Amino acid sequence: MTAAAEGDVVVFHIGMRINNFRAVRSWWPVFLAMPRMLKELSQDRAGGMLGYRLLLGGPRLMYIVQYWESREKLLAYASAPDKEHRPAWAAFNRRLREGKGKVGFWHETFVVPAGSHEAVYVNMPAFGLARATGVAPVGRRGERAADRLRAV
Repeated sequence: MTAAAEGDVVVFHIGMRINNFRAVRSWWPVFLAMPRMLKELSQDRAGGMLGYRLLLGGPRLMYIVQYWESREKLLAYASAPDKEHRPAWAAFNRRLREGKGKVGFWHETFVVPAGSHEAVYVNMPAFGLARATGVAPVGRRGERAADRLRAV
């Protein structure tokens, strides 16, 4: 199987790293902010987030991969004054100044043009991009990765 994604794909990685486990007041609010945002985004299909996957990178690192309809919708959510992100970002910045490096934060955004992404899933339930956009038989997009990467 392959992902049924059509057109461009926006992939957003976001995560936090606990640099000091004893500094709970520094990292716990950051940890709690993301589930609220994911719930809000999951309940608003028109908002643009297609799906996400939470990953753990050991005891210190929490990591979320999100798939979005467009960069415009991702940026609109990030700057919307009536959504969860803006107050969480403001609170995080205040804690960052006070916390002296006790919690780390990062994000990366990738805008992947149509024909520049491919996916294949063997003996897997819908996962990653396919979970966000649906699954399709591989043959529909080409039997080889090179074929799927050229398909537009």
